[in-house]
Amino acid sequence: QVQVVESGGGSVQPGGSLRLSCTASGTTKNVYAMGWFRQRPGNQRELVASINNGGTTYYGDSVKGRVTISRDNIKNTMMMQMNDLKPEDATVYYCKVVTPTGDWWGRGTPVTVSS
Repeated sequence: QVQVVESGGGSVQPGGSLRLSCTASGTTKNVYAMGWFRQRPGNQRELVASINNGGTTYYGDSVKGRVTISRDNIKNTMMMQMNDLKPEDATVYYCKVVTPTGDWWGRGTPVTVSS
């Protein structure tokens, strides 16, 4: 079993920044990859950013240039720095952890962007 906990969400004004964190605990040996997903109203769930155990990163087109993802493989923690937030970034962000025993999801952390 793997437990996934997200934190760092909150409310900011347009142009603001947030730093989201995701920590995996339990049977976390050989975590392959970690990623952030979101599902905005009227849209399918989308991969925002991900990082594998080799440090290779992926960024969705909607966040490129505004988001930086990093990972601590020893602590099984992933961080995502989000800058220049826009109203369309507002939704719940979910962390997914990929391991040899399966994929594990957190309960999400909400992001609100409004003036």
